[in-house]
Amino acid sequence: MQPKGNLPLLSVIIPNWNGAYHLRTCLDALRLQTYPRLEIIVVDNASTDESLELLRTCYPEVHTLALGRNLGLTGAMNRGLQMASGELIGSLNNDTEVTPEWAAQLVRALQRHPEAGMAASKILLFDRRDVLHSAGDMCGVDGIPANRGVWQRDEGQYDREEYIWGACGGAACYHRKMLDDIGFFDEDLFMYCEDVDLNWRAQLAGYRCIFVPQAVVYHKLSATGGGKIASYFTGRNTIWVLAKNYPAALWRRHWRAVIRAQCHIANEALRSWRGEAARARLLGQLAGLMRLPHWLRKRSGVQRLCRVPVDVIEQQLLAQ
Repeated sequence: MQPKGNLPLLSVIIPNWNGAYHLRTCLDALRLQTYPRLEIIVVDNASTDESLELLRTCYPEVHTLALGRNLGLTGAMNRGLQMASGELIGSLNNDTEVTPEWAAQLVRALQRHPEAGMAASKILLFDRRDVLHSAGDMCGVDGIPANRGVWQRDEGQYDREEYIWGACGGAACYHRKMLDDIGFFDEDLFMYCEDVDLNWRAQLAGYRCIFVPQAVVYHKLSATGGGKIASYFTGRNTIWVLAKNYPAALWRRHWRAVIRAQCHIANEALRSWRGEAARARLLGQLAGLMRLPHWLRKRSGVQRLCRVPVDVIEQQLLAQ
């Protein structure tokens, strides 16, 4: 490890909404980090539980920002970014438990790969710690994002440090200079797919993502969201992210695959219409379509970021 004075400051931002039950595990794990230059920021989305009292009495070292209303995950992360002092920015869900080397491994990987704008963690299930939830993000030419390795038993198949499409925002590390260039989370998304949107912008602008298998995190799935909430926002936001980011040249080549994927999702939801989550997914897709003009207007600013040949972007999607 380098001398402390030569190490970059890592600001870890944790959005919280009525998550007092989870915060102890999350923050206690951060106290055990071997990396010596950490700034921990919890942004509270107007919680009505004992979150703020817990932070005040038990975690005085944590910087707490209490918002007057719920701005969603995206709003909380962006307010935390405005408050952060680090040249590296970590995003971390409140329902996670990081291993002691988590922060150090992410920082070292970004130092080894100066061309990378972000680093992805290996995320395992909290209650089944040999099962993967994410070995980073991927996306196909049909525009459907996915977690690498999801539900697979962790048998070392993702133990190689390598470049991937993007990072899962539940436990990621970003260069501040990249975020200053491409922007942070889009607050119109509120929650879900906000990291997919960020990954798209990073790829278009030429920033790479390094997967760091030694940066291990355990995640309690859907502790804050999930169910019909996740289904609605995922259905809506997937359409919005595509409208905003998917390059025009790729639309011309792969529009059939994109439309077919959305129709397949709608058809599967219709078959399961009696389920709340299925109905929410359809309502999300409808909401996505209704506000398409707004998101198409956002395209020009995003596409101006593009510094990578479209064929390179296509190859990255085809490789997933």
